[in-house]
Amino acid sequence: MPELPEVETMRRGVLGCVGARIRDVVQPQSGYRPLAMSPTWSRMRRQLIHRSIAAVRRLGKRVLMDLDNEQSLVFQPKMSGLLMVGEPPTVQHVRMRLYFDGGQHSEVLYWDSRGLGSIHLWNPEEVDRFLGAKVLGPDAVEVDLETFRSRFEECKRAIKPTLLDQKRLAGVGNLYASEILHRAKVHPESRCCDLSRAQWKKIYDCMRTVLLAAIEAEGSTLGDGTYRKSKSDPGSYQNHHLVYDRADEICPTCRKSTILRIVQTQRSTFYCEQCQAISIV
Repeated sequence: MPELPEVETMRRGVLGCVGARIRDVVQPQSGYRPLAMSPTWSRMRRQLIHRSIAAVRRLGKRVLMDLDNEQSLVFQPKMSGLLMVGEPPTVQHVRMRLYFDGGQHSEVLYWDSRGLGSIHLWNPEEVDRFLGAKVLGPDAVEVDLETFRSRFEECKRAIKPTLLDQKRLAGVGNLYASEILHRAKVHPESRCCDLSRAQWKKIYDCMRTVLLAAIEAEGSTLGDGTYRKSKSDPGSYQNHHLVYDRADEICPTCRKSTILRIVQTQRSTFYCEQCQAISIV
């Protein structure tokens, strides 16, 4: 977490910096785990000051601020990173402050409590090398059905962890994978190659429905409260979760079985065995 809906919400939240010029870049003092960063801080700062923001876009789970010299400032939030224009949850976890002249925002900050995220300043060749088609699959809200199915249907792995493979499909993470499969009535341990074309169509349709609804709700803020929108307000899609983090509760879909939690590739998966029968050939 954050996943595609949360990162897209971050992107939209800082769009007001497009057209603005970077007046200063500050790295606040922090005694916490340092972020992965390239180039070095001093070099990055020199290259950013006086540059203008040409566009703000998203690639998978990353936000890119494209500069007027074709370089891109790339933020990868990973587990706990946030791009914000309002007051951060805690001052001590602010890792970068960008100050602007012009535009709608005088400041954009990057906050990361766990320090697992990263910030890179890359040229177009580096963006392609690290985030291009050889590294990231098609975007989960832009991919067409045929491309989506073709990237999964011959795989012999279980569907749930395979949906998290960013090389196959960019943007879906652990939370939304459980929600998508529940709505599609597909067991998370079903092998991809055992699923029918009708099931793949259902997964695709549910994926688009869930992700677009979560974007509209501006993401999911879980019980730890870590994810916040750009002005520090919580998202609201957590109010629509059917299975995620609801182990031992009655399934709201069938109201007959309890939601189960299993571990797949070291990640928690939530599902209802009544609604989601496993596909075996």
